[in-house]
Parts: sequence; structure tokens; C-alpha cells
Amino acid sequence: MNSTLSAFVDELRATGVPVSMVEALDAANALQYTDLTDRENLRASLGATLVKNPRHYRTFDAVFDVFFTARAMPGGEDDVAPPDVDALRDALLDAILEGDMEAMRRLVGQAVSQFAGMQPGRPVGGRYYTYRVMRQLDADDLTLRLLAALAVIDADSGVEERIRRDRVESMIASLRQAVDEDVTSRLVDERGAEQVAATRRVPLLEDIDLMHATRLEIAEIERAVGPLARRLATRLSQRRRHGRRGRLDVRRTIRHSLGHGGVLIDPQFKPPKVTKPEIVVLCDVSGSMATFARFTLQLTYAISSELSKVRSFAFIDGLDEVTRFFGTDTDFGDALMNMSAEASLVRRDGHSDYGRSFEEFAEKFSEAITPRTTLIVTGDARNNYRPTGVDSFAEITRRARTTFWLNPESRSYWDTGDSVMSVYSPHCDRVEQVRSLRQLERFVELAAVPRSSAVPIPA
Repeated sequence: MNSTLSAFVDELRATGVPVSMVEALDAANALQYTDLTDRENLRASLGATLVKNPRHYRTFDAVFDVFFTARAMPGGEDDVAPPDVDALRDALLDAILEGDMEAMRRLVGQAVSQFAGMQPGRPVGGRYYTYRVMRQLDADDLTLRLLAALAVIDADSGVEERIRRDRVESMIASLRQAVDEDVTSRLVDERGAEQVAATRRVPLLEDIDLMHATRLEIAEIERAVGPLARRLATRLSQRRRHGRRGRLDVRRTIRHSLGHGGVLIDPQFKPPKVTKPEIVVLCDVSGSMATFARFTLQLTYAISSELSKVRSFAFIDGLDEVTRFFGTDTDFGDALMNMSAEASLVRRDGHSDYGRSFEEFAEKFSEAITPRTTLIVTGDARNNYRPTGVDSFAEITRRARTTFWLNPESRSYWDTGDSVMSVYSPHCDRVEQVRSLRQLERFVELAAVPRSSAVPIPA
């Protein structure tokens, strides 16, 4: 068991989960008091000792399922004749409805043997085999049959359709998990846990590329944005409190100097007036920026509940204020739909036009920028070879207290093709690559640090 635990810890570290030597020793000690035959107890013990950040459980679970997978139930290959696919589906349906997990796992073993097409030595990941099995079992048909069966069972109990559907979705998820566990077990038996884990690594949530995240990953990332928004609001407030000493108080300075023979060696300053920071966000929501735009609008939505004044503007080849769609009492998904339907963001062909958008902002909304404003621009600065409107952008940034530009593209692609990032960057206090939650966290930490003393966010 110690060798398995050591390999498990090494794989966690390889995926980016920080595990210290002390934590590894704690895990080994916890195993002395854990029922090793109970996978969920084992999962809880290792998770409690090795995982410090809740966001890392997603990766921890993926590694755990490889190193401590349930052993495959015999079936299929040991049978004289493989069961007919329709008969197998019927048997699975009965096992699921009866809650007979042992029978379901045995039938899943038969399905994997019959439909996965696993070949020794073939370098294919387990997800492909799971997909092949679920396709043959026809999950959609099983879903409909389970709904119909439960409708008959619940006919007199008043159970609502939504509750039945949730139960069926949970049943199908359990079936898919059983198939995946069976496939994983067979791969581990053939190749070893270390090799299988290396081919099935799940990146940490904070390292997922926002531009290529799945819907489920985006939902998880959005849940992590709220605390970041509060930290960003706090950092900007600290910058306002400590960034200036206030104006020189001449009278107090002179009076204070009388104790030193009239020598002005200790200047006195008026306390700076503390006000909450104002934030204005300009967000490119064109097709290429759609995923990142959702992410930044979620951040803006969360910030609006922390600060008294946040104004949001979206643009494609036209610009419109969208603050009204993102009130704190509005569902974020509904706000996005309303913005797409009602905001006037397209003036010509629906391709990004930063120059036109900046000019329109300077013409119609210049009053939104004051010496108290922190301006955050989000976009890739790809202008489709149109006029840059840099004069308008320079005027906007001169009026703002601080200007940040968050670009989701890799730095190596800036100023290639139609990117004009270097045209705008001289007018910003900070220009940063932000294409993951980790980079956003880094930006939040540096938000109150002067540009000259800050360390650039790693690519």
C-alpha cells in the first residue's frame, strides 16, 4: 500500500496539486485507521490529508479513480455466448430500477467485453472505450425507458416530472461511471496505474484555458469568480487609501516647524479623502471573444455587488452600455440573454472594430471616466485592419485613474496579423495576458501594485 500511496502522491504533484512531505506522511498515518475495502472512506481520508484547495478535488478524484479503481466484475469473456444487446439493455434497465448495483456492475462487465473493442497494447485512452460502450447501450433510449417506467411506478404518488428526470439523470450518470470504472480497471491491469494516470490527467481548474473550456468547466470557473471579485474590490480600495499621502497642509507644516526653530523639516499633509473606487469595463464580445467575454462579464457582475459604482460597456463594431442588464438582483444567465437580444453592438458587419468603439465611447460616454475611475479593457486587440482610434483611446485613459487591459491571447500572438496590441499598450498602466483562472488571480494580486514594481503575469 505504501508504494501505491507514493505513486499516487507523485501523480498528484505531476498534475499540479501541491502535496508536501508532511501531508504525504499524514495520509499514510490516516490509512492505518481507514477501512481500505471501502473506496469512499479511502477517498475521504486521502482527500482530507492531501487536498487543501476545494478546487483541486476535481483533479484529485480523477487520479484517485485510476489508482484505487474498483476491480472489474467478470462477465462477457467468461460466458459461453455473449448476450443479445437488447437483452443486455433490458437486464440493465431492471438492475437500475431495482437498485441492484452488483448486478449492474456484472452486466457492465459484459457490455465492456462485448462492445469496447479493447486490444492489448493499443495506445487508446479509456474515454474512447467508455464512449463506444455507452453508444451501444444507447443512453438516450435507456433514459426514455427509465422515465416511462418511473412514471408508472410514481403514478399515484404525485411525484413531479422534473424530479423523475433528475432521478433518471442520476441513474444514467451512475451507469456511465460504472462503465468508466470497468474500463479503467482493465487498462490498469494491462498497463499499470502510473501509465494510465499519465494519459488521463485532468488539469487543475485554475490552469484550464478559458478559450477552450467546456460548458461544465466554465460553470465551475464562474463559481470561483465571486471571491476573486471581492479581492479585486479590496485591492483597488487599498490602492486608493495608500496610494497618495494627501495634499500639503501649509498651515500645519508652519505651526509644526516652530518647534524646530522654523525649519521645515517635517511636512504635514491633509488626510486624503477616502472614496470607494469606480470601475468601468469595456468588453469585446465578438465571436472570437465569446467565451472570454462571458468570463469577464461574470467578474464584472460579481464586482457590482462589492462596489457602489460599476459601469459596463460591451462592443463588437458598435458600443453600448450594458450595466442595466447586470443588476445584483438579476440572474447572470438571463442577463447575458437580455444583453444579446437588446444591446446595440453591431453597426456594420459584426466583426471587431476597436477604433470605432473607442471613438463612440469618447463621444457618448466620456462622463463615465473620472479621476476616480479604474478602467478595465478586455479583448484580443484584433481590429480587422481597421483604423485603431488610438487618439480616442488615449483621451479616455488620460481621464482615468488607472487603466488595465486583459488580453486572453498568448503573448506570442500579440501584434501578429490584425492584432494592434502595441498601439494601445503605451496608454495603459498594465497590459496582461489572462487566459486562465490562475492568471486572473495573479492579476488581482497585482492590481494595487505600481507597474514599475510589479512582476509580469507568467505566460
